[in-house]
Amino acid sequence: MAAIMLLSVFVSGALASCPEHAQPLVTTPQEMEALSGSCLQIPCNFSINAEETFDRTGPTSGLWIKSDYYYYFGSKVVFNGNMMENIYPMSLTGDLSRKDCSTLFSSVITSYTGSYLFRIDNRPLRRMETCDPLQIKVKDSPPRPRINISNPGDLKEAESVTVTCSAPAPCPHSPPKLTWTLQQDPPNTMEENPDRTFTTKIQKTLTLTDQHDGFNITCSASYPVNEGKDVKTAEETKTLHVSYAPKDVTVVVSPADPVSVGSVVNLTCSCRGIRAADGFAWLMMMSDGRLHTMEDNTQLYVFEVTNSDRGRSYFCGCSNVLGLQLSKGRALIFEGDHETVDGHLILKILGIIMLVSTMVIFECWFRSRCSSKPEKVSTRQGKDAAEADYVNRVVELQTS
Repeated sequence: MAAIMLLSVFVSGALASCPEHAQPLVTTPQEMEALSGSCLQIPCNFSINAEETFDRTGPTSGLWIKSDYYYYFGSKVVFNGNMMENIYPMSLTGDLSRKDCSTLFSSVITSYTGSYLFRIDNRPLRRMETCDPLQIKVKDSPPRPRINISNPGDLKEAESVTVTCSAPAPCPHSPPKLTWTLQQDPPNTMEENPDRTFTTKIQKTLTLTDQHDGFNITCSASYPVNEGKDVKTAEETKTLHVSYAPKDVTVVVSPADPVSVGSVVNLTCSCRGIRAADGFAWLMMMSDGRLHTMEDNTQLYVFEVTNSDRGRSYFCGCSNVLGLQLSKGRALIFEGDHETVDGHLILKILGIIMLVSTMVIFECWFRSRCSSKPEKVSTRQGKDAAEADYVNRVVELQTS
């Protein structure tokens, strides 16, 4: 009779429809994902109706039933808390007397994937959730961590944001180790979620600069498996896009200097942090120091060179919503000026070479002088010694 009742719950392996407002008898997460070779901590609670009685002192057993194991002539459980040996490596970690049926599923493998029901036996009370089974998926590869930025909108220079990398910890006894490219050995913290599952996190607060634009944050999650003998790793990468005030503004001349009167010159305003919708400005300083604003508001300024362009300096400015920056002045070098500059430069180089050569020759001469003095001294000393010896001999002959 029990087998027929259990069979009526399922139709062709699927759950029969439940009442629209049915209250769950057993509360677990709807879906859980586990990593093969690791464990799975299943948070579980059960409830009873007001007219029923739960005997806290009487014998109580908790059973896990996999939906695949229902048969016409009976049901087969994968775990029974009162049995010494079970089909699946499971153990109750919760206190059934407090309606806590939390369970540790150890050393899971991919074949454990399926729908699970929990049944509580507290004679005469026997309850089992049939409307909302727990779906467990066991995978060979770990889930990728998630990277979250506290400000999901446009990131701007000088703004402070908190970057978080998180990964699920289905086995809190062996949580994943998180590392990333933002800092070395960040402290890992584990938090309990509202459904009583766990998540491992690392965090860092950044003050954004232009150097963070285009920076790739890569976070890796390393899961220990097979009792810590092996590790399975997954990673996630997120690129920062930071808006900042213009940087490195310069005027680029094309064709390159020197220029000639009558030639066409292109001046390009080069800078970082500028998009097509942003603005450019061109200024010209006359040879007498007066400043003239040119009307051309484009990145490229084109004009024909005249004699009056001698001595003028050109400036460009880049602007966006975060600021404005001007370049340094850029004067055109004319062909004649270029040759004169090159001539002066060659003369300076030749002068330096001659000066260095003179110093080297003088040093060699000085060293040769110093090295020859000891020889002369030794010669003189030898001559003096010979003369002294001759005088001594003469004195001895006269005495004798």
